[in-house]
Amino acid sequence: MQMNITFRQFGASDSLKEYAREKVDRVNRLLDRAGEAHVVLSLERHLHHADITIHSGSWVLRGREKSEDMYASIDLAMDKIERQLRRYKDKLKSHHGREKVHHRQDLMNQLSRVRHAVFEMPGDEESTAPEPQTNGAQASSPAPASEADSPRMLRTTHLTVKQLKVEEAVMQMNLMNNDFYVFHNVETNAMSVLYRRKDGQYGLIEPHEPESAAATGTR
Repeated sequence: MQMNITFRQFGASDSLKEYAREKVDRVNRLLDRAGEAHVVLSLERHLHHADITIHSGSWVLRGREKSEDMYASIDLAMDKIERQLRRYKDKLKSHHGREKVHHRQDLMNQLSRVRHAVFEMPGDEESTAPEPQTNGAQASSPAPASEADSPRMLRTTHLTVKQLKVEEAVMQMNLMNNDFYVFHNVETNAMSVLYRRKDGQYGLIEPHEPESAAATGTR
């Protein structure tokens, strides 16, 4: 399996590289189809973050954890991946078998992308530390009331959207250890959002055309 390791906010470590590689290789033995792995190790606010993503065929497995020790963070992230992998091991094998009869380009043609934006709402600034000023930059004057009351975009992420059945989307969401998942529902031909409810069940959001608009369109 090809593996890329990225260090952020602290220096690269050969021992951490070897440790992460051993952990990923152990999980790779459970996969019916080897792919590639991306490991991002970062230091944020004195906590060690491990973000590990493994690609196997068209499926993505992901584990993210943080702790006060990077080795422990890697263990916790890989434990998440391994739990979901063991849960869906048989289904992954059956899906990989079906993929072999399709050309890779056919799979890529089924993919599209959407943007996921994270906003900071007014009033949240009090809970975050101010950014340090560098290069002699002057503090900006307070924003007008209309600007201050508007949400501020913190970051955006582009998500790959696959064509799946609902049960397949549930499986992919769990393999990524996410609380929501955006996909194209092949059964309704609509962009859908799957999410995990507080009671542990799943919810599904799909677009629905109002009856009045549908009736107008048929005339």
